[in-house]
Amino acid sequence: MLGIALNRRPRLCSDSGQVAVEFLGMLPTIIITLVLLWQAVLVGYTFTLAGNAADEAVRAGTAAQDRQAACEREGRRDLPSAWRGGDINCGAGAGGYVTADVYLEVPVLFPGSVGFPFPRIHGHAGAVEEAK
Repeated sequence: MLGIALNRRPRLCSDSGQVAVEFLGMLPTIIITLVLLWQAVLVGYTFTLAGNAADEAVRAGTAAQDRQAACEREGRRDLPSAWRGGDINCGAGAGGYVTADVYLEVPVLFPGSVGFPFPRIHGHAGAVEEAK
């Protein structure tokens, strides 16, 4: 029996709860990473929306008499409400070439709340004016 008692050591410290402590220590890093990834998704989505709005605007501007009004109307038609505050400019170049430029603000974390005033996402499209 003496041999069994010598092999047993008293536990001075325990590892129970170590995983919880490590997780709580990493939680701010995990949350910041998720927030940054979500913001990157919003930036990418804004690029997609700006490009699509420019395409729609220039398509409408090639066939309309009142080019600017048609461009703005069609460019804003498919934009979600959080992105409708952007600028849409249409113009005609040499040789009947119509261009549309769309500038959208990137929302901060929640679309519809606050947008970054800088940098604005730029979408550009061009097409040849339709024959009348």
